This record gives sequence, C-alpha cells and structure tokens, in this order.
Amino acid sequence: MKILQLDVNKIEFELIKPELETYERDQPKKSEIDEALVLFIAVEDGDNEAFGSKAVADAIGFAGKLKRHNLVLYPFAHLSSNLEEPQRAMNLFHYMIKEAEKSKMKVFHAPFGWNKSLKVDVKGHPLAEMSRNYGAEAKEAKKVKKRAYDISLAKKVDWAGLPDSDHRTIAEKQDLFTFQEVSPGMVYWHNNGFIIYKELVRFIREKLEEYGYMEVSTPIMADTALWHISGHIDHYRENMFILESGDHEMGLKPMNCPFSMLIFKSRKRSYRDLPQRYAEFGKLYRNEISGALTGLFRVRELVQDDAHLFVREDQMKQELNSILKLLEELYKPFNFTQKSKLSTMPDSRMGSDEIWEKATNVLKEVMKENGMKYELKEKEGSFYGPKIDFDIKDSMGREWQCATVQVDYNMPLRFGLSYVGEDGKEHSPVVLHKALYGSLERFIGILIEHLQGKFPTWLAPIQVRVLTISEKANKYAEEVFNQLKVQHIRAELDDSDKTLPYKIRDGQMQQVPYMIILGEKEMEGKTISVRSRSGKQKMGLSIDEFVSSLKSEIAERKNELML
Repeated sequence: MKILQLDVNKIEFELIKPELETYERDQPKKSEIDEALVLFIAVEDGDNEAFGSKAVADAIGFAGKLKRHNLVLYPFAHLSSNLEEPQRAMNLFHYMIKEAEKSKMKVFHAPFGWNKSLKVDVKGHPLAEMSRNYGAEAKEAKKVKKRAYDISLAKKVDWAGLPDSDHRTIAEKQDLFTFQEVSPGMVYWHNNGFIIYKELVRFIREKLEEYGYMEVSTPIMADTALWHISGHIDHYRENMFILESGDHEMGLKPMNCPFSMLIFKSRKRSYRDLPQRYAEFGKLYRNEISGALTGLFRVRELVQDDAHLFVREDQMKQELNSILKLLEELYKPFNFTQKSKLSTMPDSRMGSDEIWEKATNVLKEVMKENGMKYELKEKEGSFYGPKIDFDIKDSMGREWQCATVQVDYNMPLRFGLSYVGEDGKEHSPVVLHKALYGSLERFIGILIEHLQGKFPTWLAPIQVRVLTISEKANKYAEEVFNQLKVQHIRAELDDSDKTLPYKIRDGQMQQVPYMIILGEKEMEGKTISVRSRSGKQKMGLSIDEFVSSLKSEIAERKNELML
C-alpha cells in the first residue's frame, strides 16, 4: 500500500465522471475541507486489512501531534503500477474509512472510482509532505527473483504523452537529463543538463564567496544516533533510507544540519570567530514512494544550496539582512516575482515557548525593517525554529515555495555547541539555516518550464552554433568556431550538407541563443552574420566585435539577448 500524506490548509475536489465500472454511487458533487491531514492511497495487489489498520493508526497519531481534527482519505491509483483489482481495493478503502471513524477525528473521503478535479494547498512546514509504504517487506520476497531478471532490461523512464511545456519534454528535446528505471527518483544528468547545473552552482558559489561563506563537504550517511540527537529520527524516520552496517544502524542523510553542527563542535570557538558561515552542496536522500516522484520536482536524491550560519545573538539581525540581500541577487537573473510567509511555532516542536518567541520576534523585526509584506502561517515552523519561506511565481502564473530562512536556538543546545564569550563564559550560538534555491533539481525543473527551455546565454548548454551555407565556407567556419572555443564560449559547428533552413530550424528547436551563418560573402569579407533564436539578424559583424559583446552578456549574466 502506497500512501502520500499531506498536511493541508485546504483540499477541494469535484466529481467529473466515473472512470471505473466499480465506483461509489450517490456522492456529493463537490467537497472542500480546511485544515486537514490528507492520505492519498493506492491499494496494491496483496494488501490486506492489517496494512490498512496500521496506515490509519499512524496517520491518526501524526494528526494528534499536529492538532489536526480533520482526516481525508483519497483513493489515488497513480501512486502505484501494481494495483489491486478495483472491487477488492474499494472494499479495503472502505475498511480504512471505518477504522478512521473509530477515532475522535472528523473523517472525510473522496469517492472511489471517479475521475475528479483536484486542488490542494499544502502547508509549508518540513513534515507537511511524507510518503509511506505499507506491506513492502511482506511482499518483497516475491519480487526479488523477478527484479534480478528485469535488471538486465534496464531502460530509461518513458515520458511519452507529456505536454510540450513540461520540463521532461523539453529535456528530451535538448538532451538535458533522463531518469532510469534502475534508479527511481534519481537524475542522470547528461552533458547539456549538467552544464546548466554547474553554471547555476558556479553563480551561487561566487555569491557565497562575496558574502564570506566557507564551503564544506560531509559524508552522506551517519549512525542513527546522530539523527536521534538532531530530532530527525523522531519526525522524519519513514522518509529516510535506513541501512544496517554490522551492529550499527546507519541513515542516509535527508538534511545537512547535524553534520554542520559537528564541524562547528570540532574545535573550541571564541566570540571573535563568529559568525561561522558553512555552505554545502551535499547530496541528500529522501525515501519518497515511487508514485509521488514527478520529474525534477520530486526526487529521492537531491542537492540543496544549503548553508548554516553560527552566530551570536547580537549578530542575528545583521546576518538575516545579509541573507535577504543575497536572496535578491540570486533571483535577479530570472525575473521571478516573490512573496514571503512567516511560519511560527508548531505544536510538535523542540524547546521552550520563550526561545520560540525570541526567535520569531527577530524575524518579524527584520521583515519590518526591510519593508516586507508577509503572510502569517501559524504553527507551521520547523520543529526546531520559526522561518521565513519565499514563494516565486513563474511565467505561467504558478507559485513555488523555494527559499527558506530559519532561526534555530534548539539544535545547538541538543548538540552542546558553545563558544567562549567576551565575559570568558560559555555561550550557545544561534544557527540560521538557509537554502535560497532549495533543491537544485527542483529549481532547475521550475526554471526549464518558466523559460520554456529558452535559457539566457550564460546558462545555455550551447551558446553559439556556427552554420555554413555551402561547403565552400567550411574552412572559414572552422576558423570562426576555433576562435569561439579559445574564448571559452560553448559552441558547436554544423558544416553538414543539410540545407540552411534545416540547420536554422534545428538550432531554434534546441533554443540556441545565437547562430552564426557563414557563406562566401562572409568568407571573403572576413565577417559574420548572426541570427538570434528570436529571428533577429545582424550582418557584416567582425568576429572580435561579436565575441566582445557576447562575453560581456555572459559575464553580467544578462537575461536578455543582445539581438
């Protein structure tokens, strides 16, 4: 049984038409439920009532911690490709509803067997989205032999049927990345896609260096004792990959925070050493169920532009102001509009009310001083501290939560972190957690759809393509191509015998920013004709003039083409 559990502000669904012969009759046409825990449920072949009872009990226990009183059960076959026969699946779904109704919660359910329109507003805290898999161990033995055979037939995931605007369709056309069945939810970056990834990281690294960050690298796993100290094992275990190593239980890291704590703790610190700003691009692993994986938007292996700042209390506002300035600079090249949200103390959290109030007030003061309007999200902070989240709006009007800044008094106390103050006494630092793009995979997916594959020149995998009109210009084209390469411009040469209209159309399909078109006229005058992907053209340019303008456009990371 696969379950995607969401803590939501609101869920709305409306019946369209039955999609199965087995479906519930006489159902309300439309439903809206506020402040609820929602279980998207896929009943799989071999599931039984024991799995259903366990899933409901876990959900009710989690809802109690969040002080949620509404529970919504929603049949969602898309989470699995190994579904139970519809009538048996509906019977088990109804059994789960009856089990839930034994609790004190108000129970709702979406009808089984219907095609429905759906709208979900998910809350912004880190535990708002959790995937669960019930009965996997009991059914695993049946699959081992088959999987050992199927591994020889490993192939890439098929994206046929997706709309042209989807980032996976664009990736297919531009050869950016694939997903392979043997590594579900993990990206295979091709050269073109990895260029975008590396250029984005290069941009972030340059900014981090300007702002005084030190980059660190830490292991991908640790003994679960570490996750007990940090509190993650109590709040996030089901979304972690847990491994056995001899007598030790190890966890692949879903977050970097505990590792930065250990680096800070590795030596004695003075108040003069603070702030310590650690940035890390380490890989993280989150055990999402297969049906919840959605291209780059939801993956099992991800990298964040993560950072942890260890500061004195008197440095907090200055550092938070610096983070907000850095955020503005990192988003400037992409023309996203932003809105901010302040999330306060949740019911399930670490630390005292006094500490939480102090941390929340600092965030409010900083936002007020920066003239920031914000939406207040009561009880939706991280379990260790309040936070500011930033939503961006893309070119299609969709909003995405990406950047987050969190104030944490609690984890430094749990790890016993300290520095020697000016008074000669031990003091605990405050930690500021920040990720401004968030998951780089997810941000790149958003960026691909926001730009529809039309990357600015500094990000484009191929910045210039050199095209020949006839074979006579091939030698000159090679000279021009080599000049571009010497200047570290990402260029390709197409001196094939295909027609010029075909070559131009192919360049436009690949969204290449600039195409240099060379024929006998250009060869004789030692000039070039340049065409942008929008169709604008300029003739009679010198190669030096074009390269100079192009390098300026790339260095300044402009989001508009010069033509």
